[in-house]
Amino acid sequence: MGNADTKLNFRKAVVQLTSKSQPIDSSDDSFWDQFWSESVTNVQDVFALVPGAEIRALREESPNNLATLVYKAVEKLMKTVDSSCRTQREQQTALNCARLLTRVLPYMLEEPEWHGFFWSSLPAASENDSVPLAQSLINAVCDLLFCPDFTVASTKRSGPERAEELSSLDSCEYIWAGGVGFARSPARSAPHEAARAELLRLLLTCFSETIYKPAPHTATHHNKWIAYLTSPDNRHALPLFTSLLNTVCSYDPVGLGLPYNHLLFADTLEPLVEVALQILIVTLDHDTSNTVNEETDESLPDNLFINYLSRIHRDEDFQFALRGVTRLLNNPLAQTYLPNSAKKVNLHQELLVLFWKMCDYNKKFMYYVLKSSDVLEVLVPILYHLNDSRADQSRVGLMHIGVFILLLLSGERNFGVRMNKPYTATIPMDIPVFTGTHADLLVVVFHKIITTGHQRLQPLFDCLLTILVNVSPYLKTLSMVASTKLLHLLEAFSTPWFLFSQPHHHHLVFFLLEMFNNMIQYQFDGNSNLVYTIIRKRSVFHSLANLPHEHAAIARSLTAARARPAPPALALPRSRSAESVPEAAMEGSRPALPAEPGTLNATLADTPAIATMTERESAHPPPLEAEARGGSPGRRLLPTATSDSAQANGSDPAPDRHTVNHRDSIRVSSGGSGGESVSGGECGEGGEGGEWRPSSEWVGSWRGKLPLQTIMRLLQVLVPQVEKICIDKGLTDESEILRFLQHGTLVGLLPVPHPILIRKYQANAGTAAWFRTYMWGVIYIRNVDPPIWYDTDVKLFEIQRV
Repeated sequence: MGNADTKLNFRKAVVQLTSKSQPIDSSDDSFWDQFWSESVTNVQDVFALVPGAEIRALREESPNNLATLVYKAVEKLMKTVDSSCRTQREQQTALNCARLLTRVLPYMLEEPEWHGFFWSSLPAASENDSVPLAQSLINAVCDLLFCPDFTVASTKRSGPERAEELSSLDSCEYIWAGGVGFARSPARSAPHEAARAELLRLLLTCFSETIYKPAPHTATHHNKWIAYLTSPDNRHALPLFTSLLNTVCSYDPVGLGLPYNHLLFADTLEPLVEVALQILIVTLDHDTSNTVNEETDESLPDNLFINYLSRIHRDEDFQFALRGVTRLLNNPLAQTYLPNSAKKVNLHQELLVLFWKMCDYNKKFMYYVLKSSDVLEVLVPILYHLNDSRADQSRVGLMHIGVFILLLLSGERNFGVRMNKPYTATIPMDIPVFTGTHADLLVVVFHKIITTGHQRLQPLFDCLLTILVNVSPYLKTLSMVASTKLLHLLEAFSTPWFLFSQPHHHHLVFFLLEMFNNMIQYQFDGNSNLVYTIIRKRSVFHSLANLPHEHAAIARSLTAARARPAPPALALPRSRSAESVPEAAMEGSRPALPAEPGTLNATLADTPAIATMTERESAHPPPLEAEARGGSPGRRLLPTATSDSAQANGSDPAPDRHTVNHRDSIRVSSGGSGGESVSGGECGEGGEGGEWRPSSEWVGSWRGKLPLQTIMRLLQVLVPQVEKICIDKGLTDESEILRFLQHGTLVGLLPVPHPILIRKYQANAGTAAWFRTYMWGVIYIRNVDPPIWYDTDVKLFEIQRV
């Protein structure tokens, strides 16, 4: 009953505050102290007893009282710091101030007029005139995050009279967890972890000013809250960064591995890890290097969090960070004999953003990841999530970040080499069973995404195929299942109606042909499955070589397509090659399902075009490369089938056209999708209502540049030999043909190998904007208890229900 009474007193104070139109005197401590007295003991009560509508009404009708409430709460926090927050009562007061500010701040940040308020000084603090309210708040919260007996264990003798002065305490001695830069692992304490989580949640609320800015403004918006926390002016910047990183990377949800222990004991560490991870990715997003403050024209101080992250260099630190990230990424995927016996945490979206930031800001870390097969511990969970999320429109953002990370890694040779490690299925996935390598897994999952994924994934097709092209020169052997999937994609993408339906669809064919060329030229010996599948599906290549480009033929293809029932956004035609391998899904797997109705979904920024995300480099640029490739006699042996197309540009075959400049960017159509650069313009003719129509000139501009020479030469040499063996020996079994192809060679028969071209990820504004929107959308949806930003006027993205 007593608890109900104290809540009632708190509610009365809120009603009194919101109903008074006259300003309440800031010196009336007996009134203001009601808001942080011990009457409430958890954040859920504060959210229930202070309704959002009343905060808005207070903001509109009594702005002075709202301002005083926030001033007094910050002032109270500062006083608890001054007294070193020694008693239980002071600690409860500090937490209640933090809870109230977490509740109220979003309603102030949503209104642009209030932004300046936080950067004005406290009225009472005459001696500290110059310290803005926001800085006072961040200073107080950071001091409290390293407060002995409140948020950290005391290393001195206990007792209030023995407490250290918070203002002079060296927080580097009180880092929360061992790991990077701190060897000792302090003893855990549930109350300390809970207090840290509540204070960090307040910091995250302060940083959320970003979500109340429209997306176009966030690129130039300077978030002063984050800038101050990560600046040299904050004496706790280094210990706080280290504490956040070590807390996340040392977390092991399974612990000793006792079955069902998570159902018997509450885990106070998981909420702390979650908010620590969110603080980390938000602060690392705010790169202030080479930026200028719009108001003062002064260059901004560097973000120390980014600075510290970029300077980590010891192998043991890299191993600690990588092991921590992969442990948490793989946790939800782990299989146990007893159902639901091990704790599962779902931090994968924030973890992938953190992994991206670590690779982006610390190239030594990325090279460390790629140095061993540890990179596969990142690859497999990403492919699992890509496959599992492909039909769910609420997880389109997760699909994007998974693909972006693979694009970043695929720009490095070591990633392609690591893909040759045999894959042993330990996680049930809704894909065909196969025996092969991690490269096969990559191909099979990408094929699933393209053929059965949600239509909103179409902008990612260029990225998916770019990843395959980047790794293709290093793939020593593809399984029959993966080879068949690749040929199915080519067959689907090269049908005339699909090629002619959009101005950028032909890029997909260029990517696939480049991949086949890489594998034939550089990895022919081990890829008999792929060569056999190419021979079996040779009609696809002959059709491409003889692609109709007359106006009437183009019109016929499109008319025939329109006559069919209306396909979804991308209906890939079924082909016999897709069914030629019996497909049994893995045992225990479940199909990818669409989102449950009512699922919350945050909108995303536009997917950047592949042209703006990558830059092409030669993987091996010896100086004599171009001369060595000069008039290769091999190209005169091309079969007659290509005489009107592949040789129409005879002196300029596709591989050679990259030699002028290995770092030329890929030009793309403005349709948000990109691929090969082809001269001759991307546009057809304008149709009715601005609808795009293909023209014969447009088809002619890229048709002659299809890099078919290598494949046509292979078919010209091998098809007669394979047919002769089949007739002579009466073969019907493909294993004999595969054996023949394994021992065959095309040395001296193929055109001179083209240079390997890798499309490396390049930092760009489009990807930065995409990550910012995605990250805050995830944080908004994940913070439901308490619902910090629910029902506020967010402008960075929209929240929709599926």
